[in-house]
Amino acid sequence: MNVDDVKALATRIREEVAKAITGQHDTVDLMLIALFAGGHILLEGPPGTAKTMTARCFAQALGVAYGRIQFTPDLMPGDIVGSNIYNFQTGQFTLTRGPIFCDLLLADEINRTPPKTQAALLEAMQEHAVTFDGTTHSLGRNFMVVATQNPIEHQGVYPLPEAQLDRFLFKHRVSYPGPEEERAIIIHHGGGSASHDIAQYGIKAQADRKTLEKALETVGSVTLVDDVVGYIAALVRATRDTADLEVGASPRAGAMLARAARARAALDGRAYVIPDDVKALAVPALRHRVILSPAAQIDGRLVEQIVSDLVDQTEAPR
Repeated sequence: MNVDDVKALATRIREEVAKAITGQHDTVDLMLIALFAGGHILLEGPPGTAKTMTARCFAQALGVAYGRIQFTPDLMPGDIVGSNIYNFQTGQFTLTRGPIFCDLLLADEINRTPPKTQAALLEAMQEHAVTFDGTTHSLGRNFMVVATQNPIEHQGVYPLPEAQLDRFLFKHRVSYPGPEEERAIIIHHGGGSASHDIAQYGIKAQADRKTLEKALETVGSVTLVDDVVGYIAALVRATRDTADLEVGASPRAGAMLARAARARAALDGRAYVIPDDVKALAVPALRHRVILSPAAQIDGRLVEQIVSDLVDQTEAPR
């Protein structure tokens, strides 16, 4: 598989998702980049903006095993990863796997569960494996988490700790559709049939596990020259030097931004990364890894604007 094949595969996946989802092109593009970069994505947006529906259709178009966890305040870590349950008939412990054993996991309203349960995802997101009762179980190389959270409600929610936020490749803010898109949504989904039944849209699988593994290998071979590596490092280090940010991005941020830039280049049919790949992904890759300084908070500064300014101020290679 070469970069042209990866680009064609991504195009087919977009077309299948578009059968059910109106708009949300930037959301689907970032999900594709996260997929081919081997990362995870956090979707933040108000209710009713098709976050869950997009993830379901995305998994259907990929043709991979899909799992969903609806996070609640009483959810326990064992409800996610599973446990060994004693079978009185056989006198032995039986492994009961949780919903995390899948290829694409939708962690719905992840900020509605306590940190102890959120932490159950940390090993899975970083190592693509889970451990309980002393045994490590692999989740596969293609394991991906699509998490959603609602930014409007502030009662009964638990903000994600920085250590977990840093595991997400992207944080994407899902916005309301434009006037024409909203009209199309009403026409498309305002009929008599149940819009939540994705089978009616005829979404066909365009890949499988082996195809995705080949795509990941292709993305990993995309050329990243030293000048672009230096640009990524300078941009990440700039987040630690500005007075507008109390905490800058971690070294992991630079490594993951490089992987994402490789994926974006492959989706564009290029076997090499250009500075524009880094610029386009800087905000979704860094906005959740930095913390505003008290002065910036008082001034009402936005993280996105600060990161965009740093991109403009950091000299890019030619």
